[in-house]
Amino acid sequence: MDTIEHILFVINKVRPFLINDGGDVEFVKYEEGIVYLKLAGACKDCSLADEEIKDTVETILTSEIPEVIEVKVIDA
Repeated sequence: MDTIEHILFVINKVRPFLINDGGDVEFVKYEEGIVYLKLAGACKDCSLADEEIKDTVETILTSEIPEVIEVKVIDA
């Protein structure tokens, strides 16, 4: 499994919990150790969601995938 496949696998494990709360997260890209995500659903309009989801997903990804060093949430 390459790094992007591994990232998608881990994100898909987390997504049901976000969806359960009315939110979602979309993988945008992976570059130089950074995973770029886009928020969707209820998360998109929540002012605290960016940091909470970023921190949660970042903790999970960095602990499971050594190549990942950071997660950034973007609006694109």
